[in-house]
Order: sequence, then C-alpha cells, then structure tokens
Amino acid sequence: MKTVDSFNFSGKKALIRVDFNVPLNKSFEITDDTRLKAVLPTVSKVLKDGGSAILMSHLGRPKGGPEEKYSLKHILPYLNKMFGQEVLFAADCIGEDAKAKAAALKPGQVLLLENLRFYPEEEKGDVEFAKKLSVLGDVWVNDAFGTAHRAHASTAVIGQFFKDKVCGYVMQAELDNANKLLKQGEKPITAVMGGSKISDKIMVIENLLDTVDNLIIGGGMSYTFTKALGGKIGKSINEPDKLELALSLIEKAKAKNVKLYLPLDNVVADDFSNDANKQTVKTGEIPDGWEGLDIGPETVKLFSEVVANSKTVLWNGPMGVFEFANFATGTIAIAKAVKEATQKGAFSLIGGGDSAAAINNLGFGNDVSYVSTGGGALLEYFEGKTLPGVAALEK
Repeated sequence: MKTVDSFNFSGKKALIRVDFNVPLNKSFEITDDTRLKAVLPTVSKVLKDGGSAILMSHLGRPKGGPEEKYSLKHILPYLNKMFGQEVLFAADCIGEDAKAKAAALKPGQVLLLENLRFYPEEEKGDVEFAKKLSVLGDVWVNDAFGTAHRAHASTAVIGQFFKDKVCGYVMQAELDNANKLLKQGEKPITAVMGGSKISDKIMVIENLLDTVDNLIIGGGMSYTFTKALGGKIGKSINEPDKLELALSLIEKAKAKNVKLYLPLDNVVADDFSNDANKQTVKTGEIPDGWEGLDIGPETVKLFSEVVANSKTVLWNGPMGVFEFANFATGTIAIAKAVKEATQKGAFSLIGGGDSAAAINNLGFGNDVSYVSTGGGALLEYFEGKTLPGVAALEK
C-alpha cells in the first residue's frame, strides 16, 4: 500500500476522499471540527510537494438529491481559515463545472466538490459514477477511514480507475493504531465496552476474546448480561432475544481465560431524565419501575483499577447515559482511568463515537494515545472484516 510519505505529488492533481461529515447547528456552524483538522496533514503534504488537492466528501444523509442543509459550501469559511487560502468550490461533484475547475487548478490550490451523496449512485457503489469522479484527478488518495467499511463509489470502487492510489495520514494512523492493539498490544490488554446493545458489538467482543486479558462490560448492554444471569433489571434497556448470547459470551471468556467484569452496582432512576429520582442498588436488584442509567461507585472503583493497571486499553462506548450530567459519573471515571493508565505508559485507543465525544468534552484528547474518528469502520476492523476502502488501496 502506497503511503503519503512515499509519494511525490509534484505537478499532480490529488483527488482526496476525506471525511467532512461534521455536525452543523441550525445556523450551519460546525460544532465539532475534529474530522476537518484531521485531514490537514495529508492536504499539506500534497501542496508542499507542489501538487493541488481536490477534496470530495459526503455530509449527512440527503434523500436522493441536493438539500441545502447538507451542502458542503457551509464549511468553506472554516476551510479557508484552516488552509490559509481561498478554497475553490464546485457546485457539483461531477459534470462540466467540476471538470472545468479541476482542470484549471494550479499547484498549491484546493478545490472542494459538492456533497457526493447528492447522487444516490455514490452509496450504490455505481461504477459509472466512480469513473466520472476519477477523471478529475491524477492520483486517488483515500483519507476517509470513517467510511472505509462502505463499498461506495468514492471510497472503494473508484480505485480501479487509478494507477496511483495512496493511503492518507488519517487512514494510515487509524490502521496503525488498531493493529498496535490487535497485533502488538502489551499485556495486560483491557477492552472496555459500553453502549446500549450487545447486538452492535457482539462480533467485536467475540473477536477481542482472542486478544484481551480483561473485558469490561458497562452501559446499557450490561443489563442484558444481568438479566441472563437471573438478576432483576426493572425497566432497564435490554435485549431479551440476546440472553443466550450473553451467557455464551461469558462461557467463551472463561474458556479463553479472559477475565470478564460486569457491574457490581448501578445508579438507577425512576424516569429517563437528568432530574429523575435516583438511588444506588446492587446489580441484579433493580426495583420494578426503575432503570439503570449509570454504573455505581463500587463498579467505578473496580473498573478504574483494572484500567489503571493495564498496559493496553481499548475503550468503546459510555458506561451510562452520559448526556445527563447526573448519570455521567461512570463514563467520566473511565475516561480518567484511561488517562491515568496512559500517563503510566500504557497505549490507549479510544474507539470513536460517544467515547471519543466523552474524552474530547473532558479535554483529555491529548492525554490518551489515540482517539479514533472511525466509529463503525473501526468496529468492523476489530470484527476481523476486510474494509472495502482499505482493500481498494491494496489492489
């Protein structure tokens, strides 16, 4: 696989698939610029070499055609500041306007194409659509790890039309850090898995049992385990059809000598609200009409100790409803434990999504080894799947 460092972009037009799928508020202001900042090193290398950059991305989920709220023109002011120059804009991602602007692009310039998903062909992986995109550049750079698990036109199919295909810095860092955990992790290795559903993480958990020494289960998915073990969970979120699966995971962990940690206690509420009445109860003893919204203090102590004594840590998913300040204690505690472990020399990988949001909101982003922007792509990589966007770079 060619990397950005191994390629000279002098005189080349680099067609770069970036992930600019950033959250915008009602005034079209960017509320989290992590993904925008992440692409700066790749584009800077292209420009420094004497090449030009054509950026293509999706934004949101437009339904079958252009929608004003999903136009990438809204992020132009930010990009102008980030690159220190006026970023040109094509009001379409294919067609005459895009072709003319791409052809006229001079070394050192940056062109942003309109939202790829304004065409349904993008998500369908349409070959003709990919071909129309490919004529805009001389070399294809895939730097959108967050969509690498999708066989879309711009993320995978387009690769067949280029002799020169290059892995961007974001893509490379995501793969390097995932492999550092999966293949080179120093023991003890701990995976902290949270979130609401086992079904979202089952393949990841099963695959990680061959790698980790400790598996911590928190968040909403822990109530399915508790119910499977015969505990009372009140009206807590759970998956009744996954009880056998939960029990089988417990047995598989035992068979592989993986220590599986479940909550010892829970903070429960009489309503799904930050202002609900709350109490702390032992795991398996949640009263009827109450629901678990966070891990309790005994669990915080146990989980934090396991994490703090680890040499390699993966964290994916919150320990409770951390959007509610009164039920964020467990998630904050895990974030602090990961930070502490990292300060003691551990390698820590934050697995995107809510975990990344929690780490960044607490200001710990620079205190852990790596914060993934991959989300679903990272989880599929941990499942052992081949990612189409990565495979396309290797062909």
